[in-house]
Amino acid sequence: MIKTVLFDLDDTILDFHLSEYKAIKRTFMDLGLYPDEKLLNRYSEINLSRWKLLEKGELTREQVLTSRFDILFSEMGKSFSAVDTNDIYREHLSRGYDYIEGAEDLLRKLHNKYDLYIVSNGSTIVQNKRINGSGVRQYFKNIFISEEIGHNKPSKEFFDYCFSKIDGFSKETAIIIGDSLSSDIKGGNNAGIKTCWFNPNGAIGEADFIINDLREIPDLLKRI
Repeated sequence: MIKTVLFDLDDTILDFHLSEYKAIKRTFMDLGLYPDEKLLNRYSEINLSRWKLLEKGELTREQVLTSRFDILFSEMGKSFSAVDTNDIYREHLSRGYDYIEGAEDLLRKLHNKYDLYIVSNGSTIVQNKRINGSGVRQYFKNIFISEEIGHNKPSKEFFDYCFSKIDGFSKETAIIIGDSLSSDIKGGNNAGIKTCWFNPNGAIGEADFIINDLREIPDLLKRI
């Protein structure tokens, strides 16, 4: 029987891709750049590659946040400050908190039946603003953000810290639900708990459980 449910935040509960799209578009406009699809897609590619290196321990968080803009501006032949650009982007991003379809209804159904927690690799300032703005905080017993903890998903150290803060925690009755194989599912495996991959796009990968729609979760949790 499941008691503890760890939820990833971005692209599991809140639509990070949409928030990112809106935030980076506004950031480029603030810089006087025309945010066409080519530029927006190239930023997303670079950004994702930087976060993957963070998960592997090959970059620090600060290196991720500045190098993504350094690389992009270098490719464009521009000399904008990566630090200043990141500050502008972070402010826009902190206002982005659209829910994934069905996520808020799901949390309403689950929060009185299970102990819910957020486990996120995001920036503390940005994530807290998005969590507060969306109203999502009310559904969770605690929120764990890697920048505050000092370790990132998928490291065992990140999850060990989270587990130490959950009263009566048992790995046998816990599950993590998230959209990332490299962060959430690998992290759950490293931590020795059950994993559920939210995979709305039908990608190829493995987890203990795989769902394509958040509405599948209540019945899944009952069956486990």
